[in-house]
Amino acid sequence: MASTAQARIKSISYAKYGYIFILPFFLVYCFFQIWPLINTFILSFQGNASTTGEWVGFDNYSTILFGNGGRSAAAIASDFREALLNTVILWVGNFIPQILLSLLLAVWFTDSKLHIPGKGFFKVVMYLPNIITAVSVAALFMQLISNQKTSAFNGWLLNHGHDAIEFEGGMTYASSPGWSRGIVMFIQTWMWFGNTMIMMMSGILGINPSLFEAASIDGATSGQTLRKVTLPLLRPMVVYTLITSMIGGLQMFDIPYLYHTDRASLNEHLRTAAIFVYENFHVANMKQVKYGYSGAASVILFIITVILGIIVFRMNRDEDEHRKKKERKALVKEAKAQAKLARQGGVL
Repeated sequence: MASTAQARIKSISYAKYGYIFILPFFLVYCFFQIWPLINTFILSFQGNASTTGEWVGFDNYSTILFGNGGRSAAAIASDFREALLNTVILWVGNFIPQILLSLLLAVWFTDSKLHIPGKGFFKVVMYLPNIITAVSVAALFMQLISNQKTSAFNGWLLNHGHDAIEFEGGMTYASSPGWSRGIVMFIQTWMWFGNTMIMMMSGILGINPSLFEAASIDGATSGQTLRKVTLPLLRPMVVYTLITSMIGGLQMFDIPYLYHTDRASLNEHLRTAAIFVYENFHVANMKQVKYGYSGAASVILFIITVILGIIVFRMNRDEDEHRKKKERKALVKEAKAQAKLARQGGVL
């Protein structure tokens, strides 16, 4: 009787309190992330300037991608293609040295054979640029390396009888954007390699130490251990770093936009896709705002990011595991089909 009475007692679930606690996060996320994303898609199908708010379909996409709509549309398409090219160049130029340097330092710091004094100090110093705001970093490098004659490098050149250098890609370097792009690539690498190094270190420390011991017993050199053990097992972390860096690279805005002395003119070699979106969304004459072009450009960047992310995942997935997963799904599907046939036979 007692067990029957206990079974009738209604169980109390506390799961709802967990949902209540996480509700503020989802409300903030929906308000500041989901809704702006949906609104961006809506704006991409609306007009610009005097036609703001009117539904124009895919005209904005046609203008940005193919330049359909006259001379001004062709100029907009040309600007967007140049902005995309600048974005890719700046991202690739800072990601490759960033990942190589981070991987080298991560292997160096996690090698048990190397007894490096002050490892913690070096890790902190290398990570510090990541927590400094981009505005502060841009201001710092404007004082060190810029067109200003009062910058540290140009001041040193002038004091020693040399001419100042147009680091920001001025008129004398209009056909050679190497200075400005190279400096921005260096700044981005300097800011983010510490964070990437920490990610690589966490991945290496997650590898079973017995694998390194077995490689050492077999007589493998440090280079062979890196190629045959560390890198293959570190692939998931490298893929994660590549995806996050690619997303951040396509959204690159702050450093390229802030690195210029003349406020009236932005270096054309540093105008990224995110800056293109900003310039069409905020202009001096608010009657000429081009919300539609900004929305369309943002959606195009979103689609490019999704496509590149899918390509990276497919290129780096484990084919054997993928094949086994497909075989398991096929077996489950076949078992369900046989069970269904058995039930139908029993009914008949």
